[in-house]
Amino acid sequence: MREHSFILKGNICYSETKDRLSVTEQGYLVCCEGISRGVYPVIPDEYRNLPVKDYGDRLIIPGMTDLHIHAPQYPFRGIGMDLELLEWLNTHTFPEESRYSDLEYAEKAYRIFVEDLKRSGSTRAVIFGTIHLPATEFLMKELDASGLSTYVGKVNMDQNCTDDLRETDARESLESTAAWLRETSGKYPNARPILTPRFAPTCSGPLLEGLGKLQKEYGLPVQSHLSENLSEIQWVQELFPWSACYGNVYEHYGLFGKEAKTVMAHCVHSSDLEVELMKNNGVYVAHCPQSNTNLSSGIAPIRRYLDAGIPVGLGTDIAGGTNMSMFRCIADAVGVSKLYWRLIDQEKKPLTMEEAFYLATRGGGSFFGKVGSFEDGYELDALVLDDSGIRTAKELNTKERLERYIYLAEEGGRLAGKYVNGREILLS
Repeated sequence: MREHSFILKGNICYSETKDRLSVTEQGYLVCCEGISRGVYPVIPDEYRNLPVKDYGDRLIIPGMTDLHIHAPQYPFRGIGMDLELLEWLNTHTFPEESRYSDLEYAEKAYRIFVEDLKRSGSTRAVIFGTIHLPATEFLMKELDASGLSTYVGKVNMDQNCTDDLRETDARESLESTAAWLRETSGKYPNARPILTPRFAPTCSGPLLEGLGKLQKEYGLPVQSHLSENLSEIQWVQELFPWSACYGNVYEHYGLFGKEAKTVMAHCVHSSDLEVELMKNNGVYVAHCPQSNTNLSSGIAPIRRYLDAGIPVGLGTDIAGGTNMSMFRCIADAVGVSKLYWRLIDQEKKPLTMEEAFYLATRGGGSFFGKVGSFEDGYELDALVLDDSGIRTAKELNTKERLERYIYLAEEGGRLAGKYVNGREILLS
């Protein structure tokens, strides 16, 4: 990795708004000390002394944020895709995650995960680990060395899971989490901690209450799952009969936005009350279209969330999703939105390519701050895309090339450059 001030030249695309792309052909993207200073058709005089890296006819776009991914599930992606969520968890997920008590196995698995994430289109990610402290810290160490910018969670579970993944009780889980926070505090600047109650059914009231107190003490963000599956929602109501909705459980314990910056994965079946809570509390939705399809969960009403002003990003949700590609995630988001419009609510128009691209870049990136755009003042995350391997006889403009790359990246696309916070990530 090399960090400096520089200029990237190429065909530059980024989201001005969720509806509109900015396209500058053979433009110049200026980076000063890791911060974007904008895109120009000609280099401004004040930046003429900066070195220029000319990427020729290649595309340059903002880096993408994977807002929801499970690192320990990477070894079994593509397996068990004929099951629904709760059966899939018990059959594949929990047995695999229990293996991370073996640090040797965890190190082998996490090295593969980090190497592949580094070579992907994701420059940022919000990541679940497991309950195991040594394995989770190793994951943080590997991610920190990769140069990617991430949040990593040590998972909390003290009920309703397999014995080898159940923490003894709320006290043990909280003490373990506090020890993890003390051990990793300030240690991994590229892999910061995030509180991670797996989901409400696996966390007792005392555990959630204690996590709320840890959130206030450390000022940490929060990640979990919300309203992914109808059976899961019913289960939450049985476990927390006092709650007005699933999200109300997290809100009750101070783990649902407001002071705690929060991202909730899925939100496929959120009630009117839950949507209002998400809106009022500024809770992020991590939309995981491939996972929701694979696990028969349903189709999240993303148009509704966007219209309500709820912040939304995209997640691959490995291994519910089988593909780490955020390009695939963009294409899937458009596809399932069409099904939602056709089959569920014809007043909710499908996502456009521009909107889905926005979710992958600026939408999810905003969870990290001013990230996901090339506007002045944004942290400089960038991808350089080589689409020369996707052959065609048709002459395409830059926007068409970007759209084609999103759908055909795996056919002949190549990542020719990657930058995070103004640092070049060496991909070889």
